[in-house]
Amino acid sequence: MIRSRFKLLLSSTALSLLLPASAQDSTNYPTIGEIVRFSDEANKILSSDAKIEVISSGYVWSEGPAWNKQGGFLAFSDVPENKVYKWVEGKGASLWIQPSGYTGLGEYAGSDGSNGLAFDDAGNLYSCECGDRRISILTKGQGKRTLADNYNGMRFNSPNDISLHSNGDIYFTDPEYGLPKPGLDGKETPYMGVYVIRKDGSVELVDDSLTAPNGIALSVDEKTLYVANSDRANNPKVYAYPIKKDGSFGKRRTFFNAQDYPALKGMSPDGMKFDARGNLWIGGIIGGVVLNPQGAPIALINSGEKISNCAFGGPDGSTLYMTSDTYIIKVETKVKGIGF
Repeated sequence: MIRSRFKLLLSSTALSLLLPASAQDSTNYPTIGEIVRFSDEANKILSSDAKIEVISSGYVWSEGPAWNKQGGFLAFSDVPENKVYKWVEGKGASLWIQPSGYTGLGEYAGSDGSNGLAFDDAGNLYSCECGDRRISILTKGQGKRTLADNYNGMRFNSPNDISLHSNGDIYFTDPEYGLPKPGLDGKETPYMGVYVIRKDGSVELVDDSLTAPNGIALSVDEKTLYVANSDRANNPKVYAYPIKKDGSFGKRRTFFNAQDYPALKGMSPDGMKFDARGNLWIGGIIGGVVLNPQGAPIALINSGEKISNCAFGGPDGSTLYMTSDTYIIKVETKVKGIGF
């Protein structure tokens, strides 16, 4: 673990992080870790004094950050705790949804809450629910319902991450990380899949050959689907799937292979988001990696903790929020996320 070395870098204001999440209303955030620049391209997206700020902490495993533009807040999951929190600048974080992803009885897998989250333009919340093994929608001002929980009659494993297309299609990954162990109790599909829920509610399989599908994101023009394969030991790649006009998919290609870059040794691609310039920001075991539009790494956001996922938000969409183990962190950037 590299956690302890970086925790020592926190200023004295870090003592406030020991308070319950709901009590963290400071805007003088402690900083942590470092930003490593691999090329001059990094200077176009990150200022010379960019820093990693801890805006909230005390979580078991934070995941799935999503920015709500209508409400001006960040939502994120604490997966093992079966909770979703809402964070507001100047007010801090407060519990928003519980249970978030498992409504059954008794113990489950330890990773049974919601994982990936996404908001549509109307402010409705879409959730990857590990324990209930479904994709759900929480309609603004109403309630939650299931969008899909199976493919051809076989229950999903544990939906992990999600990306929304402007045409109403919903893309998501379905690894087996959240299934009860040992023996992956309850597993019904013989693979870990990538799927799309069409706007008519039908479910289609995109790929059943990945060893560890995880993060997922649509390109700026929505013509390509990107999927992270978090197989750290054998296949830590991001794949690109062309989306044809009729919605079908072309042959996938490798967009990024972490094993090609010695500086990224140990990288395991996780949740990811595009900025409006076509750079891809990816969470991972060694930190957050930024790829240029050609798939080459240009910067590393090293918090000293694993980074599971990220989202752009803030007043103008240029603030990068990342879920980093027990922390929620932010980095001010020179770019804006898609949709801002």
